[in-house]
Amino acid sequence: MDPLGHPDLIAVGRRLRQRMDETLEAEQHAARAAAMRRRTIRDLLLEAADREASASVLAGTEWCAGSVEVVGADHAILTAGGRSRVVALAHLAVIELRQ
Repeated sequence: MDPLGHPDLIAVGRRLRQRMDETLEAEQHAARAAAMRRRTIRDLLLEAADREASASVLAGTEWCAGSVEVVGADHAILTAGGRSRVVALAHLAVIELRQ
């Protein structure tokens, strides 16, 4: 009889494989959660620019809306109706993203 084909070893192998899959899934979930906690306003705007999405932002006391054209280190440019607005990221209080 093949020692590696023993029924006890087959059952142990299945349990180990299942535990490994569960551990991998938990680690991936934790990594996704950690990445979401580290996302910044700039990251959200960069994703919107990549998707060519539009946004409304509250900068100070004024709402600005338009498509996200450019995102720099400290600013974003929203364009609507042929007009562009440069918005300082430090002044953003609320962002509403649209597809």
